[in-house]
Amino acid sequence: MVRGRISRLSVRDVRFPTSLGGHGADAMVSADAMVSADAMVSADAMVSADAMVSADAMVSADAMVSADAMVSADAMVSADAMVSADAMVSADAMVSADAMVSADAMHTDPDYSAAYVVIETDAEDGIKGCGITFTLGKGTEVVVCAVNALAHHVLNKDLKDIVGDFRGFYRQLTSDGQLRWIGPEKGVVHLATAAVLNAVWDLWAKQEGKPVWKLLVDMDPRTLVSCIDFRYITDVLTEEDALEILQKGQIGKKEREKQMLAQGYPAYTTSCAWLGYSDDTLKQLCAQALKDGWTRFKVKVGADLQDDMRRCQIIRDMIGPEKTLMMDANQRWDVPEAVEWMSKLAKFKPLWIEEPTSPDDILGHATISKCHNRVIFKQLLQAKALQFLQIDSCRLGSVNENLSVLLMAKKFEIPVCPHAGGVGLCELVQHLIIFDYISVSASLENRVCEYVDHLHEHFKYPVMIQRASYMPPKDPGYSTEMKEESVKKHQYPDGEVWKKLLPAQEN
Repeated sequence: MVRGRISRLSVRDVRFPTSLGGHGADAMVSADAMVSADAMVSADAMVSADAMVSADAMVSADAMVSADAMVSADAMVSADAMVSADAMVSADAMVSADAMVSADAMHTDPDYSAAYVVIETDAEDGIKGCGITFTLGKGTEVVVCAVNALAHHVLNKDLKDIVGDFRGFYRQLTSDGQLRWIGPEKGVVHLATAAVLNAVWDLWAKQEGKPVWKLLVDMDPRTLVSCIDFRYITDVLTEEDALEILQKGQIGKKEREKQMLAQGYPAYTTSCAWLGYSDDTLKQLCAQALKDGWTRFKVKVGADLQDDMRRCQIIRDMIGPEKTLMMDANQRWDVPEAVEWMSKLAKFKPLWIEEPTSPDDILGHATISKCHNRVIFKQLLQAKALQFLQIDSCRLGSVNENLSVLLMAKKFEIPVCPHAGGVGLCELVQHLIIFDYISVSASLENRVCEYVDHLHEHFKYPVMIQRASYMPPKDPGYSTEMKEESVKKHQYPDGEVWKKLLPAQEN
């Protein structure tokens, strides 16, 4: 039963000094501690005898999108290059004995961070809603300011009124007459919107005593549709279209839910091959991942071609020819450089090359776009410019906007392959993709979700992986509540960790 008037909204700047190789003040990242990232590009890369790579380039921008791009060269790269435009950095920041690890080819010193929002009500139960949006350190304070600027839209509102007209509330946040000037529905303001809305969904689900995925699965199709803002996308997806898709999704829903509870949702790991790892570390991490049952691996590339060739050879030798290898350049290359580089890496048979160039260079290779919102996704789908679509739980406007993208993907029969990592992204996205399978797509074909084993220990309800699959959360909420001790310790700049680190950095 939804209850209470929102009486307080607080937001804190929480930063983990991952650029220094540590989870926090008292631990360096060990051999199995990995730092994750956001961006992922996927592609059904098929390599022929003449080194022809056909890659389903997944382009995402916090919601990856893929597209068919045939690129030719002597060792022709035909890439359905899946590019993640979220460009959120993933870095299994594992520190070996001889080196500190950079995140990727472009984001070499990220401090994985979050703007952490807590919403309280006047209800006697004392339940709080917690929401986050992922950042990389500097700039988190800007997102915090944006959250505070949006707070007046939330305070003194009855939660019942918010969820009773969720579409209207979503539009109120995204269409503030002044704040939308520095958006709209993209950038810092949209990151802040996601943090606020994630907290609202967490609060709603906790009050209902259900995890968010279950709240969504049990929701009547008409209620789900009422959460979505269809402005700007009705030429592709109308309310009637969405309702029809969700009604069809009711068929076999109970069986799919049982399947998820028993088997989980398939995942891949981005924890074995970050730039900066020594060869011994690569081998060690791959060996452990194989032992743990992983069959899909992503490797960071883009800084040095010869180094990439050596590292990819090590990984491919370790995992064998039958397991899946993906690559991520994190926007490092110009278009001709990407073609030349991938023509050399094609022999390692990557499934996709992620973020080969600027996420906004659509004409550059006709496959890449940074998806700030549902409108960009709509256009990519209309143009038949993608083969995979990657949602993001913080770049997009929380559950509300992700629902519209999942439904558009279903209408166009495009598989959704979310990316995760960062701070809390795995915790969030698991709810969305499990709901998608049970109530929308009803398929696991060509679908997989990213996983990075990093910073989960700071969450009260951390993600659970079994047999290389996400197991559905059972605790009420959106899995976004952080341990208060961790928040206080890593709050910037006054937390214990930063009080020790900042003077040292200045010296």
